[in-house]
Amino acid sequence: MSLTEQLKNILGDDCVKVNEPMSKHTSFKVGGAAEIFAEPKDEETLQRLLSFINKEQIDHYILGKGSNMLVSDKGYKGVIISMLKFGKDSIVENESITISAGRSLKELTELACENSLSGLEFAYGIPGSVGGAVFMNAGAYDGEVKQVLEKVKVMDKDGNILSLCASELDLSYRHSNVEEKGYIVLEAKFNLKKGDISDIRAKMQELMSRRIDKQPLNFPSAGSTFKRPEGHFAGKLIDDAGLRGYAIGGAQVSDKHCGFIINADKASANDIYTLIGYVKQNVKDKFGVELEPELRVLGEF
Repeated sequence: MSLTEQLKNILGDDCVKVNEPMSKHTSFKVGGAAEIFAEPKDEETLQRLLSFINKEQIDHYILGKGSNMLVSDKGYKGVIISMLKFGKDSIVENESITISAGRSLKELTELACENSLSGLEFAYGIPGSVGGAVFMNAGAYDGEVKQVLEKVKVMDKDGNILSLCASELDLSYRHSNVEEKGYIVLEAKFNLKKGDISDIRAKMQELMSRRIDKQPLNFPSAGSTFKRPEGHFAGKLIDDAGLRGYAIGGAQVSDKHCGFIINADKASANDIYTLIGYVKQNVKDKFGVELEPELRVLGEF
């Protein structure tokens, strides 16, 4: 029995795709084909999938909305496990929301607003999944997941399900211990505060307007390309290095915000990867500052 057939037996025919273009699943709109693209819908199926993958020693990668990653033009040899079909209905209880990892931050922030719950306004407009936001302690406009996350349910690499307090995740700037511990985030519980729905909506709209004004949202990108270096702003360093609008192939340093590298004109993943390296080297040469990419890189370059 082929690998594909074995995985379909575990997941169902409609949850396994072969040679799936990763350009369809990343916000950069680039990336070659994943050998297998799997979409588990519940904990039991995910446990069976992990057990099989571990037994057969097959490379795999956990994917949310693909909004913070760059996949090679050569694709990925192994199994991409997409979490977007995974989970169940969200639970709103008093001042908390429990939500599956595959749901979008947009859905979470709107759910909070609809229930007059404040604390997640900063996340409105961050184009990722709940699981991805926990994974990297996503943040913007002086807010971050760490401030409102109460606990998470995770699955470890052996398929065991654990409930962890936020304090056990070692959350810091754009970091958690999820990857190093080999966890898969299944759901998250957020502790919020009652507020006025009009005030919450107004704050969300204000922050979205700031994004629209300052960020190149009309082009595919992975958001801010680089983490903020201590004592500096990545965008200003890149601008001061004379790189505003600089392009390699179809990839470009945004004219609107130099902290964003965008897919301006049918870029390849290699165009983007090469431009990131070029920007890093130029900033280091001119200012002695090492820029660290915020995005994840998957596959061979």
